[in-house]
Amino acid sequence: MGLLPGKLEAPALFGVALLGALALPVPFVPSASAAPAPWLPPPTNVCGEVGFDPLARQPDPSLPPPPVIDIPPVIDIWVPVPEITPVTVPDPPQDNTRIVAEPLPADPCRNPCPDVRDTPKPVEESPESGSTAPDTGSGSGSNSGSASGSGSGSAALELPRIELRPEIEPIPIPVPGGEGDTPQPAPPHVVHPVEPGPVAQPLGTPRLGAVDMIGQVTGHGSINRTDMRWQVDGTDLGLMWESEPGKIAMAFGDTFGEGWEYGRFGGPDWRSNVLGFSTDRDLSDGLVIDTMVQDSRCHAAEFLSSRKIKNWETTVIPTSGFAIGKRQYLSYMSINHWSRTPGMWSTNFGGIAYSDDGGSTWIKDQHARWDNIFGFGRFQVAAMVPHGEYVYMFGTPNGRLGVTGLARVDKDEVLNKSAYQYWVDGNWAPAAENQATPLFRGIASELSVRYDAMADRWQMMYLDPLKASIVLRQAATPQGVWSDSVPVASTLDYPKAYGGFIHPWSTDTDLYFTVSAWDSYNVYLMRAKLDSPR
Repeated sequence: MGLLPGKLEAPALFGVALLGALALPVPFVPSASAAPAPWLPPPTNVCGEVGFDPLARQPDPSLPPPPVIDIPPVIDIWVPVPEITPVTVPDPPQDNTRIVAEPLPADPCRNPCPDVRDTPKPVEESPESGSTAPDTGSGSGSNSGSASGSGSGSAALELPRIELRPEIEPIPIPVPGGEGDTPQPAPPHVVHPVEPGPVAQPLGTPRLGAVDMIGQVTGHGSINRTDMRWQVDGTDLGLMWESEPGKIAMAFGDTFGEGWEYGRFGGPDWRSNVLGFSTDRDLSDGLVIDTMVQDSRCHAAEFLSSRKIKNWETTVIPTSGFAIGKRQYLSYMSINHWSRTPGMWSTNFGGIAYSDDGGSTWIKDQHARWDNIFGFGRFQVAAMVPHGEYVYMFGTPNGRLGVTGLARVDKDEVLNKSAYQYWVDGNWAPAAENQATPLFRGIASELSVRYDAMADRWQMMYLDPLKASIVLRQAATPQGVWSDSVPVASTLDYPKAYGGFIHPWSTDTDLYFTVSAWDSYNVYLMRAKLDSPR
């Protein structure tokens, strides 16, 4: 594939990955799952930078075989150490420092901010090899099967060393702080009467054709070179909405900058979230990000603040976005703490923020919040979609083991929580969030929902841990009947993948979506071919 104007060449064969955070037992094995893909060198972009290929692949034939038993030299046992942590209340005001982004260089391989970050130099191999390899940034990301150890299997078996490591467990204690944000007036209390919400006839299970990886969207070696342009080395999610005609907003979760290491969650320059924009309509060769919201040169800003205090508010993660007129809305979750149980976390609440300046700065509404009382909140992780006179809110509890509920609200009352009606036993009922009827059997994680106007159908994508896949359903109305799910990307083929956020400019036959990878902790664009229902 040649270099297109304004684009870096997309890696031809990229894998995705599953949630490294959810290593549940997998009783279901999708029939479409295949043996590991043939070995290929890690992909590179047009600048020669090596990207990450998390697709399950056969071992590199040029390397010694891996050891039969690969025992780690050290096993860490983390010991919690309680620590009193004063936390000022109320929260300090959001930092809305912003700059006008400079245009990117015409040459995609030119460093736009050499004073901010040095351009990596290629690393030459030994003279005997007679070749050079491009710099791989934080790690090659190749699951090529290479491993430490001799691989001969003849070495004496050594037991791992056990090490006890202290882990600070904060005990937050609120203390008086500054004035914080100005209190917002509460909206009027309204109660809409119960209205019927009948289901429609099912559309049947979506029929899938080929599913392929288009390319890496973020990180070192990506089409967008986000590490050099905006100090985005590791990030995830990449949920999207049309912020205005011809422009897509793209929100990412926890983000780390220079010094982030492959295979590690966390690192320097931590931002709980960042936001980019794209006008790229030809997604067949990759997704180009035109710019990001920045607080300094070549530095993506954290656009929704978080306290970054475990057991108080560890981080703030976007879950969906939409626009009504010139106002942007964003649903988000306030994370109290991540659990040691894979795939689980605890939220303080799910909330809504809004922006009236095109997404540059955001205000968290102080009243549009769904508190997670005793951990039973049903609308902690939301996907919100405007359609007709309503905005529909699909929601799950915190973590990845919850059922899916549905609510709706008039477009003029999005920030008035009392105006929401919840779908309960075939009716739209007020003040019934925890009685919402599950839309289908089974668990769902981090929903992405889209109304496909071309085919007049609703589409829903999410990670189903019990099916070891990112799956797709469809329905004629938001309340269903929702079809059976069909696996789109098996986590046996793409280990450690999660997400599945649909691009709004998908068509009725080409479904584009982003997937995140845990070890490489970056975002990838995928495409699924669909049979049109028409």
